[in-house]
Amino acid sequence: MSGPTGGAAGGARRPPPRGFGGGGPFGGPGLPPEKPKDFRGTFGRLARTLRPELGLILIVVVFAIVSVACSAVGPKLLGGATDILFEGVVSQQLPPGVTQQQAVDDLRAAGQTEQADMLASMTLTPGAGVDFTALRNVLLLVATVYLLSSAFSWAQAYIMAGVSQRTVYRMRRDVDDKLSRMPLRYFDSHSRGDTLSRVTNDIDNIANSLQQTMTQLITAVCTIVAVLAMMLWISPLLAVISLLTVPLSIVVTIFVAKRSQIQFAAQWAQTGALNGHVEEMHTGHSIVKAFGRQHEAIERFDLENERLFQASYRAQFLSGTIQPAMGFIANVNYVLICVIGGIQVANGQMSLGDVQAFVQYSRQFAMPITQTASIANVIQSAVASAERVFELLDEAEETPDVAYAGIRRAVAGRVELQDVSFRYLPDVPLIEDLDLVVEPGETVAIVGPTGAGKTTLVNLLMRFYEIDEGAIRIDGIDSRQMSRDELRSTFGMVLQDTWLFHGTIRENIAYGRDDATEEEIVAAAQAAHVDHFVRTLPDGYDTVLDDDATSVSQGEKQLLTIARAFLADRRILILDEATSSVDTRTEVLIQRAMARLMVGRTSFVIAHRLSTIRDAHTILVMDHGRIIEQGTHEALLARRGFYFDLYDSQFAEPLLEAS
Repeated sequence: MSGPTGGAAGGARRPPPRGFGGGGPFGGPGLPPEKPKDFRGTFGRLARTLRPELGLILIVVVFAIVSVACSAVGPKLLGGATDILFEGVVSQQLPPGVTQQQAVDDLRAAGQTEQADMLASMTLTPGAGVDFTALRNVLLLVATVYLLSSAFSWAQAYIMAGVSQRTVYRMRRDVDDKLSRMPLRYFDSHSRGDTLSRVTNDIDNIANSLQQTMTQLITAVCTIVAVLAMMLWISPLLAVISLLTVPLSIVVTIFVAKRSQIQFAAQWAQTGALNGHVEEMHTGHSIVKAFGRQHEAIERFDLENERLFQASYRAQFLSGTIQPAMGFIANVNYVLICVIGGIQVANGQMSLGDVQAFVQYSRQFAMPITQTASIANVIQSAVASAERVFELLDEAEETPDVAYAGIRRAVAGRVELQDVSFRYLPDVPLIEDLDLVVEPGETVAIVGPTGAGKTTLVNLLMRFYEIDEGAIRIDGIDSRQMSRDELRSTFGMVLQDTWLFHGTIRENIAYGRDDATEEEIVAAAQAAHVDHFVRTLPDGYDTVLDDDATSVSQGEKQLLTIARAFLADRRILILDEATSSVDTRTEVLIQRAMARLMVGRTSFVIAHRLSTIRDAHTILVMDHGRIIEQGTHEALLARRGFYFDLYDSQFAEPLLEAS
């Protein structure tokens, strides 16, 4: 199948297409972007995708508050248990007949003021020992609050799993809907691997990031507030000391996050590049081997893999520096609390249990700050992925359909092109002032050298591209006044690049009409001369074809697509001959099936072998987007022009004998 052309003027070129008429799969994606375009805007847009889940997110917030509240009182309760143990041990050291006040006075009299102040701050019963009943009650209460905290944390994770998965489910659906509305120009200029990476890898990364970060972020904020309140309650002085490390943590986080965001964007873009290369090599593996280009393919993979390694290494290295930095800051804070807290215990200004509780709170306070730093890295990665997905969603779509207001009637098949002009590039004319009238049931063969505009013409008929000027009419109705679905429902297509999907042969033939009966499917296969072949297979029409349909030959694929066209029974046909890679017997069957298919239908045949179009009602000879000759086979030969030269190149000896 000949591809859409570059213009003739100045040898201008355009991106190789990947739709109907597209070139081969070998067209690697460009380099990854240097930096994200709009972090704040992309983050805000990603947050807006969560609006349908706002109610559940509020429930998660409530559960987080309850969970954190339970967790926050735990250290204070454990501090009370420590005080019970410590006071019990000290009480046991005092003689039973001495009161606590007498013991304090004796220490002051002996000059041991610090010990006296510490003893005075306790609640002692000389000679009594540890109150194990009170200790048991405190420990049971601690176990209860921690169990409640874990239960609410589990509920948070359960709800957020649903929130994140439903969000990306809608995102995948939006992307799929978007791809169905994209013009062929998009697929011309974007590699399939990069598009697949956006649809799969990037959206999966967003899903994982949402599930990880939403719960952690909510919990982290609640924990910081709750723990800070408890720290201020226990010791405002130690709380202020702990807060001094927060600005330093924020500075480190922002410094690293800004730099890692750029690297995460490059990482995901390069992932798309590597996927594109792997997909291309898988699609064309037989061609790669046939031309002995395995070494070059491996070198290209190594290059893309090395680029991905470098981008991933930089991203992970930068993001990995946050945890050690946060750990160092937390350890400095821990040392300060222990030293100053110990002094306050010695001075009787704090109990040992309160110091122990504060140390735990300081760890809890540092943990969400460290988590927030890690969350910032995950968010950078998610935003980089979201930006790539939103770029896809923001791509220009096909022009909106204008529904035809008239009464629909059966299609006769008259096609008229009036003053049609089209350009792939604004300043490079391709098809100019093309006029053509095809009556119902006529066969139009389109011939010309590669790049003449043959496939471009049928792409315009199907509105895969929009014409720049002029009009294309189907039965007198401008195609732009018809919806694309309505227009394309009048066309049947048999392409050189056969497309069969993973499914049974029956399903592949019935792709042309969903409501087809078994009898109609078999009749279509018989009309296409493929029924006998299908029945020789062990499972017959239930034979499952793999993704590439490698279990059937190229010619058999072609016959199956002709059967699909028979079943669809459209009034206008677009046929792209494909007889160069099949055996002679199969070629004859294909030609017979196509001839039978064209009976009574308006047909446009992109011809590669001129011997197959001698009976066409009209032959269009195209060159550089223009119809330079038009007429029957005999008339064009008699003119001894461009068509004569083309025919001569294929059948030199017969022409010499005829002359």
